[in-house]
Amino acid sequence: MSLSIIIPCKNEEENIEQTIETICSYISEKIHDYQINIINDFSTDNTSNILNQISKKNKKIKIFENEKRGLGGAINCGISNSDKKYSIIVMADLSDSPNDIVRYYNEISDKNLDAVLGSRFLKNSKIIDYPKKKLIINRIFNFITKVMFFENYNDFTNAFKIYKTDVLKEIRPIVSENFNVFLELPLKIIIRKYNYSIINIDWKNRKKGDAKFKIKELGSKYLFTLLYCFFEKILLNQKRDKISNINKVNR
Repeated sequence: MSLSIIIPCKNEEENIEQTIETICSYISEKIHDYQINIINDFSTDNTSNILNQISKKNKKIKIFENEKRGLGGAINCGISNSDKKYSIIVMADLSDSPNDIVRYYNEISDKNLDAVLGSRFLKNSKIIDYPKKKLIINRIFNFITKVMFFENYNDFTNAFKIYKTDVLKEIRPIVSENFNVFLELPLKIIIRKYNYSIINIDWKNRKKGDAKFKIKELGSKYLFTLLYCFFEKILLNQKRDKISNINKVNR
């Protein structure tokens, strides 16, 4: 078994070194075959220099320069350069728990799943310092998504999830350009009937640096992705019904 850890990174000079050190120190004895793919998304601070220094010290760390500006391009770059069986997306601000990386990996490999979708809003989840305004908007949007897709999942927009790498490559092209990419990926897993499970995960707000998520800038992008995936679901259901009817006639 093997794991690619995809970390999109933009202007994270205050966080990225600690994030990488924390992840490596925690998982190195638990997951032996892993690689960290860091995608530098046009950083304008000292992030690039820090990444180059880190990669020289640790051969498991690979640095890639994003070719298409934005999180969507960064994630696509990370997927393209993942050569391990599984790929997990981790944010550069250390908001995701290294312990959950191991839990994700064990869950997907032990059960031979296509994906494991984490939720910060289950009984045993732990959330620290979630901004109140963002939390309210998050819960409203995720509830709407849950109703639209008739799914018993409540954290579609969370970035931190694990997938089979081949599955991520199958569901491309990725059309979302920003944080909405994290909505697109799990929705495609769900509507295309891949095998997945849901587990509780922990999350904490960043302590250093500026948050890249801007509610006003991203509202229309999330709506676009939601509708895009909803219409894909309708088309796929129609296709499945047509195939089912053909099979019934041929029996």
